[in-house]
Amino acid sequence: MSAQTPRDFSPDRSPSQPNRRSFLLATASSAVIPVLARARDPGPEVSVAKPSSLADVALSINGSQHRLPVDTRTSLLDLLREHLQLTGTKKGCDHGQCGACTVQIDGRRVLACLTLAIATQGRAVTTIEGLASDGQLHPMQQAFIENDAFQCGYCTPGQIMSAVACVTEGHANNDADIREYMSGNLCRCAAYPNIVAAIRQARPLMKTARS
Repeated sequence: MSAQTPRDFSPDRSPSQPNRRSFLLATASSAVIPVLARARDPGPEVSVAKPSSLADVALSINGSQHRLPVDTRTSLLDLLREHLQLTGTKKGCDHGQCGACTVQIDGRRVLACLTLAIATQGRAVTTIEGLASDGQLHPMQQAFIENDAFQCGYCTPGQIMSAVACVTEGHANNDADIREYMSGNLCRCAAYPNIVAAIRQARPLMKTARS
């Protein structure tokens, strides 16, 4: 019996026949080329017109008249602090939740961070800097000092502005009402009992001053 020639199981190394590796490389290359081409081509340039948003605003703040150009999107809080350097009004959460930026417009308390500066034209804005008169502290300011109604003091300007409005709005008749109508002003130092005591003390003095 003649011996059988063993079969050759070695792969064909002929460059004319594609193998699995070269096939995968060719497939990957064909997929990447269009992506690179799109990345190099930014496409047509689109020009977007940016209309001017500045407006000449006339404001009455603490009895003084101010006229200045401001962006129509500027909040009253940013106008007070950044444009007029009235930094007594504090920026807390900037979302209308802490009350630190409370000021008064026509005698009513508002949150300056949620009020557009342009919307206050023709109205009387009062900040914490405008409460004292002729070098004398407002009765509410004095009451806060005497009752130790603040610790770190950051929320105090907003607390005082809200407390003054709480009395003038007729919502300070008893401690329960005071707590209810001051609940929008947060104090992280938890000086709430002293704040209530200060409002209780200032209430008759404010009524005397108005009469």
